[in-house]
Amino acid sequence: MNAKNAHASSFRDPSGYIFVEDGKINRVINPIYFEQYKALRDSGFYQNLIKNDLLIAHKEISSSEDNVVIQAEKIPFITYPYEWSFNMYKEAALLILRLQKYSLEHGFSLKDATAFNIAFHKSKAIFIDTLSFDFYEEDSPWRAYKQFIMHFFGPLVLAHYHGAQQLKLLSNFIDGIPVKMISSMLPLKTKLSPLLYSNIHLLAKLEDKHNEDYKGEAKAGKLTKKGQLNIIESLYGYIKKLELKEASEWGNYYDKINYSDEAFVEKSRIINDWVNTLQPKSLIDIGGNDGTFVRKLEQSVETALVCDIDNNAIDFNHKTMKLAKEDYMLPFVLDVLNPSAAIGLNNTERDSFLDRVKAFAPDITLALAVIHHMSLSGNVPFDRSAEFFATFSEHLIIEFPKREDSWVKRLLKNKMDFKDHFGFYNLVEFKNSYQKYFNILEEEVVADSERILFLMEVKQ
Repeated sequence: MNAKNAHASSFRDPSGYIFVEDGKINRVINPIYFEQYKALRDSGFYQNLIKNDLLIAHKEISSSEDNVVIQAEKIPFITYPYEWSFNMYKEAALLILRLQKYSLEHGFSLKDATAFNIAFHKSKAIFIDTLSFDFYEEDSPWRAYKQFIMHFFGPLVLAHYHGAQQLKLLSNFIDGIPVKMISSMLPLKTKLSPLLYSNIHLLAKLEDKHNEDYKGEAKAGKLTKKGQLNIIESLYGYIKKLELKEASEWGNYYDKINYSDEAFVEKSRIINDWVNTLQPKSLIDIGGNDGTFVRKLEQSVETALVCDIDNNAIDFNHKTMKLAKEDYMLPFVLDVLNPSAAIGLNNTERDSFLDRVKAFAPDITLALAVIHHMSLSGNVPFDRSAEFFATFSEHLIIEFPKREDSWVKRLLKNKMDFKDHFGFYNLVEFKNSYQKYFNILEEEVVADSERILFLMEVKQ
């Protein structure tokens, strides 16, 4: 086993590293972590977490004096914290607190509380870093407490006061949003809240006082296990009640497109006919809103990614999924005009959206209500959007709203100063541009609407 083969995201932990072989996710455990690993394994700690869907399942595949290798269940598509909706983020934060509470009750403690240790799989948040647990030391504070504030509590409180866009800050602060910055961005009245004062504003003062040496651990005195459990309980209760104060366009989205009931049914029928013919195992719905048309599919798929720019639409989709126990769908927030970039050391710690979706290789891409936004709101020429869609999926089902469509009219009205430029937005130009990258297999008008659906295949 050679550490040179380690995944670019796992160089930070001396306890071990991840490597991918034949599409399988393997984790090497170094001797420095043997004592903890064996205690966690032999006590049934790992198994209990796996049984309760709190920790990703793994099996031991080899063991020697030099290392232990475990193989983890593969998650089809990894999303990052800055792609989660507000309630997905809340769920991830609450999972960390549940894990720490359970760990303390069984003689262990989380040594890491980075948001990147969590993924969404089978409709729920799940912890994916098997080596993040250590032995609990009597009367010691939680080592990962400050990290939890920077990665979870702080971002959620900022989102509560300033909107879900605050959750994207982690893409710029991969090690967590600085506590001093969080404190400075919160309203003055939050200093009157004992919980916010002690867990954010006071922490920021201590950080300032101790400079870079301060790691969020109590410098004076001790913290009993009961005291730590009380802090966890108070944080859990506060986070659970947090809500967003912002609205979005999503709430009346389907009213604005003026789809009749007949058009909705007809659109769903056409999509189903094409999907049934292709028999896909996976798909991605770009601009998929609340997942409505994926849910209408008659053909079952193993994994369906549904992304949209609107936080509230993704939140609603996530809630609907959980209630219906739809474990095949994965919603996440994505701006198609600015998809997540590769970040971290050498820009390799966290992969870009395009790299991840290319690796996922969906059988079909759905783009049902997105081309007019890309073209008219984002000023994206047809050939550039065609190039984008052609990079990660063999088949594309795309909807083209004509200039007579009510929403297109609304968007064009805002472009009156540039009306000559937006003359390109027409069916002929659309087809000519997309045929540079795709063969058009089917074309069908959605009855009782000003929209046309296309089934396309990437040119080889």
